[in-house]
Amino acid sequence: MINPPVSNLIDSLKAVTESQLAHAAMEGVVMIDEQQRIVMINPAGLAMFGLTRAQALGMPLSQLIPERLRAQHALHVQSFQASGQIERAMGQHNRVVGLRSNGEEFPLEAAIFRSEVVQPTGTQTYYTALLRDMSELRRMNSVIDQLNQRLRSLFERVPVAVWITEGEQVVFANRAIAQLTGLNEPSALVGRSIFEFLTPSSQATVKGHMQALGDEDAISVLTGAIRRADGTVREVELVVGTLPDGDRKIIQMVINDITQRTREKKNLLRSRRALRELSASLVEAREEERQRIARELHDELGQKLSAMKLEISACMREHPNPAVVNRARGVLDMLDETVASARRIAMDLRPLMLDDLGLAEAIDWQVQAFSRRSGIKAELQLDKGLDTLQPKLIITVYRIVQEALTNITRHAQATRVSITLERQDQELHLVIQDNGIGFPRVPQARRAGSFGLLGIRERVLMLGGRLTVGNARSGGARLTARVPLTLPPFPHVSDEDAHEPIAPFFESSGHGALE
Repeated sequence: MINPPVSNLIDSLKAVTESQLAHAAMEGVVMIDEQQRIVMINPAGLAMFGLTRAQALGMPLSQLIPERLRAQHALHVQSFQASGQIERAMGQHNRVVGLRSNGEEFPLEAAIFRSEVVQPTGTQTYYTALLRDMSELRRMNSVIDQLNQRLRSLFERVPVAVWITEGEQVVFANRAIAQLTGLNEPSALVGRSIFEFLTPSSQATVKGHMQALGDEDAISVLTGAIRRADGTVREVELVVGTLPDGDRKIIQMVINDITQRTREKKNLLRSRRALRELSASLVEAREEERQRIARELHDELGQKLSAMKLEISACMREHPNPAVVNRARGVLDMLDETVASARRIAMDLRPLMLDDLGLAEAIDWQVQAFSRRSGIKAELQLDKGLDTLQPKLIITVYRIVQEALTNITRHAQATRVSITLERQDQELHLVIQDNGIGFPRVPQARRAGSFGLLGIRERVLMLGGRLTVGNARSGGARLTARVPLTLPPFPHVSDEDAHEPIAPFFESSGHGALE
C-alpha cells in the first residue's frame, strides 16, 4: 500500500516526467524510492519486462533482476547511494541482466540518476533508471558477425586474388592473393603496404588511381606487375574500387594474373606480324610477276602478232589465188581478235598506263571499262596530285577499286556507283558507294574461296590504314579506306588484331563490321 505523500509525489512526477519524457522514450524508464520500490515506470519499461502498470507499481526493483545477481545489484546501489554521485552507469563489462515476467533473462544497458524532492515530511530521494534492452541488438550483432564470417570465408576461398586495404595497408587478404605473391598464408600480407609487392613501374599508376577514387561507386581497371617472394614478376590486371566504411577509405582490389594471357597475346601479335609480312611479300611478288607477264604480252607477243599480220598481208598481195586470199583474210581477223585479247589480259594483269600515265588515268580507264561491261553508271571524283604517291600506295588503291567494282558487279544489283579519292591531312581517303541492295543485316558465312573483302582489308592494314565496310543511310553498300600517305617500313599490326580471328567469318558485313 503506497502512503498518501508518496502517492501525491507520484502523481506530480507523472504529470511532468511521463508527459515530457517517459512516454516519448524508446528506452525503459523506471523510478524507485529509497526502499527500492518502483514508483513510476513508462510504457517502454512495462513492455520490456512484460508487466502491467498495476503489477509494476510498488514492486521491489529486485524482482526485475535474476535472483543470482540480486546481491551484486544491491551492492551497486549501496555504493551509488554512499558515493554522493548524481548519475552512474550500472554494471561492469555489460553484465547488467534483466528478468522478464515470464522468467526470460535478457541483457540490459542501464544508467541511474539521483534526484532530491522536498516534501512536507522532509527531503525524499528518488532514483531514475534508464534501461535499454540489448537482446535484439546482440542478436543483430550475432547475425552480423555470422554474415561477416561467411563473407570472410567466401572471400578467403574465392579463386580470384583479393586484398582490401585501408590507405595502402593491407587489412584483408585471401588465399589466392597469398599464392599469387608467393607467401604461405594470407596473414603474411596483413599490415604490410601493397607497394611492397608492386613493381616500381606499377606503383605510381596504382597510387594515382587510389588517390583519384572518390565516391563509393568508382571503379578503375588498370594493369601492373607484382613481384613474388621468389623474385619473379607476374603481370596482373587490377580492378580497384572503394568500399563504404564511414569516414575510412577502404579500397578493394581484385587481381587477375594475366601473365600467360599477355605472353600469348605478344606471341599472337608476332605471329600476325610475320604472316602480314609474308602476305606483303607475296603481294609484291605477285604484282611484279603480273607486271612482267603484262609487259611480255604487250611487247613480245604483241609485236610478234603484229609481225604475223604484216607477213600475211604481204602474202595476200603477192598470191594471185582468190581462195588463198580469202583464207588469209580470215587469219587476219583471228589475229586481230588475238591481239585484242592479249591487250585485255595484259591490262587486267597490270595496266601499263598505271606505270606510264599514273593512278588517275588508270582508275579512269578502269571505271570506264567497268561501265561498258556492266551497264552501271559510274561517277568518279579524283583529287589532284595522285601521281606523286608512293608505288605501293598506287597499286594498293588501284587493286581496291578493281576488287570493289568486281564485287559490285557480282552482288550489289546496283545501277549507280560513285568513287571518291582525295587527300585529307596526311591520309588518302577512298570512298566507294553504290545504290544496290547493300550488305545483309545478319552476317553470313564466308563462302569457301571467296576472299574479296578479306583481300581489300589485308591490303589496307598492311599499309597501316583503316577499312570501314557497311550500309549507307541512303541505301546500298559503302566502303571507306583511309591510308596514311607515309607508309610504315613494315606491315602494320595493331593490338586489336590479337583479339580478331585470322580471317573474318563472313565475306560481307553491315555496320562497319570489318572496320
